[in-house]
Amino acid sequence: MYARGVPDTKLKSTLIPGGYQFAGVAAGIKKKAGELDVGLIVSDKPAAISGAFTQNTVVAAPVVFAKDLVGGGTVRAMLVNSGNANACTGKQGERDVIASQKLLAKKVGCAVGEVMPASTGIIGHPLPMKKLESGIGKAVDALGDGIGDVENFAKAILTTDTTTKVSAVSVSIGGQPVKILGIAKGSGMIAPHMEVMRAARPKHATMLAYILTDAEMPAAALRKLWRDATEETFNRVTVDRDTSTNDTAVLVANGASGAKINDVEATRKFRTGLEKVCTELARKIASDGEGASKLVTVNVTGAISDEAAEKIARGIADSLLVKTALHGNDPNWGRIIAAAGASGGEFDPNLATLKIVKTTVYAKGKPKPFDPKVVSKAMNAKEVALNLACGQEEGAATVWTCDLSKDYITINAEYST
Repeated sequence: MYARGVPDTKLKSTLIPGGYQFAGVAAGIKKKAGELDVGLIVSDKPAAISGAFTQNTVVAAPVVFAKDLVGGGTVRAMLVNSGNANACTGKQGERDVIASQKLLAKKVGCAVGEVMPASTGIIGHPLPMKKLESGIGKAVDALGDGIGDVENFAKAILTTDTTTKVSAVSVSIGGQPVKILGIAKGSGMIAPHMEVMRAARPKHATMLAYILTDAEMPAAALRKLWRDATEETFNRVTVDRDTSTNDTAVLVANGASGAKINDVEATRKFRTGLEKVCTELARKIASDGEGASKLVTVNVTGAISDEAAEKIARGIADSLLVKTALHGNDPNWGRIIAAAGASGGEFDPNLATLKIVKTTVYAKGKPKPFDPKVVSKAMNAKEVALNLACGQEEGAATVWTCDLSKDYITINAEYST
């Protein structure tokens, strides 16, 4: 069940930010012949960058070099290969990253330190460098700024995803249109706890996500916007509680539009557009979880704090018992209440009210009468909401997840063979 690469939405050319070129080509790194596996984004000029990376102590070689690049604050080219993670490959893995950076820098005409690498795929296999080097050449030759070029990049970064994940908006800053484009991948090994540090060097992140804008803004503002956006979006996605060795997420601003994000009103407008793009991508990642049949939104309100609400929501979303009940359209509310109580967030079952979709199934310590067949039918949908009102204070949080099916086991049991 590998990626089919089906576009998830029709991207409008008017929403592609200026000053970027994109490419996605087939280099033979993936098993399936002709499947795109080398992606490239090039900014016409050095662009400001903020990013975050995996918190796993087992870190892939490209992440080490990507952290250094983000610490430097600027980027020209973003290179991604799929089908091979270049993780747990020792010093050879690092040498291969350097070789790919040098090759691309020469072809693009930028500094080696302005090339950001990323890889995704199977762990423990050396990069097939001859294939990657050939792919880099093909990708440079294929660079373009059209819809097809963006879609090819979006396809080239996929692994077990069944669809590309793209989102874009345009906001008006001082009468000037500013574009924000997001491209992401993620289907399994998704359980982010992203943090963008105040210092230039970030700490950690999840999945592959590239958010590009043609706005201009100071590095400090870029980091603040990225930290706020990721905390409320990508940080609220969980598929299987596993953290990848390769997770990378960046926000890049090249200033090609001439519009500057340098006052309160401009920042507010840009933040709204950025959060919209990131929220849509986060939801798409959750809904495309490996083997998933539905997107599940867990809303917790009335907790003692936002932090407690997030713990409770995440505890519900991560529960294997809850996720399997969701797959079977089984309104087993006891599993949800139990998961809330075990989450570590302060929770009083005697004050709480739970709704599955729109039906109240539990209130203030007792079950509420409901027709299981009606609720089960409502759960048999592409999107299901679990709404837990804690009845304590005003803390609230939303976490996105998916159901757990037999296909998840099949995909991961056969991943390397």
